[in-house]
Amino acid sequence: MPVAIVTGASSGIGKATAEALARAGYRVYGTSRKGGAASGGVTMLACEVTDQASVDALIARVLDEAGRVDLLVNNAGIGLIGGAEESSLAQVQALFDVNFYGAVRMINAVLPVMRRQGAGRILNVSSALGIAAGPYLAHYSASKYALEGYSEALDHEVRGFGVRVSLVEPAYTRTSMEANSSQGDRPLPEYAEISAQMYALNAEFLEKGDDPSVVADTIVRAAQDAAPRIRYPAGKVAKQISLLRRILPASMFDKALRKNLGLPA
Repeated sequence: MPVAIVTGASSGIGKATAEALARAGYRVYGTSRKGGAASGGVTMLACEVTDQASVDALIARVLDEAGRVDLLVNNAGIGLIGGAEESSLAQVQALFDVNFYGAVRMINAVLPVMRRQGAGRILNVSSALGIAAGPYLAHYSASKYALEGYSEALDHEVRGFGVRVSLVEPAYTRTSMEANSSQGDRPLPEYAEISAQMYALNAEFLEKGDDPSVVADTIVRAAQDAAPRIRYPAGKVAKQISLLRRILPASMFDKALRKNLGLPA
């Protein structure tokens, strides 16, 4: 039975993914900050991805109980909405500590195990905003762009050890993380009107967003793909954004994005 670890598995995409992997035949360890009772075939353990000691303790326990790690799904993340200059550097650093450095900590902890095994799969949950940055989501987009570049380079580095790295890129998904994204910690009156407009649009897009199961199904497919790709858009909108980003001239994509968001030309 292959062994999988899914971070941020207490709700939303992480919970749906952990349960889908369990149904697919994996022995699944889900993580959250506080852990929790096992459910849906998933063993829940406490892990704070911003704390190296917590990450190391998690991997040690999984190895003690299961003896190996075949799949790591880096899903833990936080959101941030607002004008770029409305966030302090400390707030931006806290965002990156979860969304980017949290994934790096987890990967550094499991790579020695996977290299010894001669096999392993790492799936990093990115975003359509890691393909096309969204205005008033600058720092969140930046954290996903960082994850994209890191994952693409890492896949080349570890492929010779039998380890593959892929990105799963959902668009708007109906989860508590997206619905409860933080706002800038130093709001400016100059952005008040447009920020209110963006918050309303964000809520509208979320209401029409994909169910977490759509992303979970994509993750299971990516984990089991015999010829893994670097990127797996999850859901119709994410696939459209990925396609349009590749085929449209930059000026046309820019114009379409601003029109869709109701921003002045």
